[in-house]
Amino acid sequence: MSADPALVRETACAVVDKLKAGEVTPLDLLDTLEQRIAEVDGAVNALPTLCFDRARSRAAELMKKPVAERGVLAGLPVPIKDLTAVEGVLTTLGSPIFKDNVPAQSDLLVTHLESNGALVYAKSNTPEFGAGANTFNEVFGATRNPWDLSRSAAGSSGGAAAALASGTAWLAHGSDMGGSLRNPASFCGIVGLRPSFGRVAHTPSVAIDRNLGVQGPMARNVEDVALLLDAMSGEYPNDPLSLPSPATSFLAAARSRTKPLRVAYSPDLGITPVDPEVAAVTRKAAERFAEAGVIVEQAQPDLSEAHECFQTLRAFDFAINMAKLLRTKPDLLKPEVIWNIEQGLKLTVDDLAKAEAQRVTLTARANEFFKTYDLLLCPATITAPFPVEQRYLAECNGHTFDNYIEWLGIVYAITLVCCPALSLPCGFTASGLPVGLQMVARPRNEAGLLAGAAVLEDILGVRGSTPIDPRPAPASL
Repeated sequence: MSADPALVRETACAVVDKLKAGEVTPLDLLDTLEQRIAEVDGAVNALPTLCFDRARSRAAELMKKPVAERGVLAGLPVPIKDLTAVEGVLTTLGSPIFKDNVPAQSDLLVTHLESNGALVYAKSNTPEFGAGANTFNEVFGATRNPWDLSRSAAGSSGGAAAALASGTAWLAHGSDMGGSLRNPASFCGIVGLRPSFGRVAHTPSVAIDRNLGVQGPMARNVEDVALLLDAMSGEYPNDPLSLPSPATSFLAAARSRTKPLRVAYSPDLGITPVDPEVAAVTRKAAERFAEAGVIVEQAQPDLSEAHECFQTLRAFDFAINMAKLLRTKPDLLKPEVIWNIEQGLKLTVDDLAKAEAQRVTLTARANEFFKTYDLLLCPATITAPFPVEQRYLAECNGHTFDNYIEWLGIVYAITLVCCPALSLPCGFTASGLPVGLQMVARPRNEAGLLAGAAVLEDILGVRGSTPIDPRPAPASL
């Protein structure tokens, strides 16, 4: 069969069904992706590192097994974000410091995905060390938004999101600390899910209990995200915080279309400015839940300490993870990373104790909130995609931010309260740029989140908007 351009527009679930039925082979899919990348990725720069020889070698081994033994993904190709080690494949972390780094061992996440039938064929672009919600670095340059090539794909999973939107991936791995999975999903018109911590096992580094950042699935629709979460989840002793897979698959949960009874919408979570057009698009989408008989009310938990709490805990994470790099290679670090490490090195024990206490309080309030509401809805990001040359959002709706991460408050507040959160495409701005709705559930309730998201996805009718061919900036009037 070899390359088939029509396959690019199939859902991941449909392609896996074809694999299991013997209608296509993993090698056919790799040929299809290689052709599509050659056609479109030069303009987008989503997948700067390719490893098709490795993928084909592993496909050949996988195809020796009976179909029933090929795992959840059955030979579906998946790109891995360039922050995560893949054995024998260039893994730069978006940094000149690691521009020649080829790991001898894969991260546990990658090993687990491959055991479930994933074929790694590329590394997706990311900002340096994942810092900053715009995907550019000194190694590979900037990733551009397929909806408008003059715009940012956000970050730090911008390469993954742009690959999905432009048809060079059916599924993609991402990671998320302060919205790194949700913001790119919103900017690129695809779905991204930040799971509860422990849901996806990974190799611990620096500290066993680092839990601001998690690994998660990205795809073009809710069912495909659920499929990848099934392939990613599971308990491993090497990650002591990892959770066992649930008895019912996440894909089955999404397909159940079990609707929530009562949901809350907030335009700003009470903590951040929001572009009025983004607020209007997300509010309209949230209110359409009523068409399924769901009660929709405006409310949010008290998250007033989120900025101070997250800034402290993030700075501490940067300090323990990268202080050595600041001491030894400061000339190779971008200024935002240097600033974040230095902020962490200034912290006292009292600062950390206060932040941890704030997080406990915030989480308790959120848990109380979810006794009344099944889901919390709000914008996934506070702005439409901005120009790719802009390092970060400095101002919104008349408010000037203090630093390069403050504009991400609407997502990092949810990080702090340990809830799974999903960005669902929910509409477009007047200029045709995607807008994402953040959907949040109580901790460990990915099943309810996916089911509710699938219900709203059906109502909104946005499924199938991607993949698209990359689009140049519209001509100015």
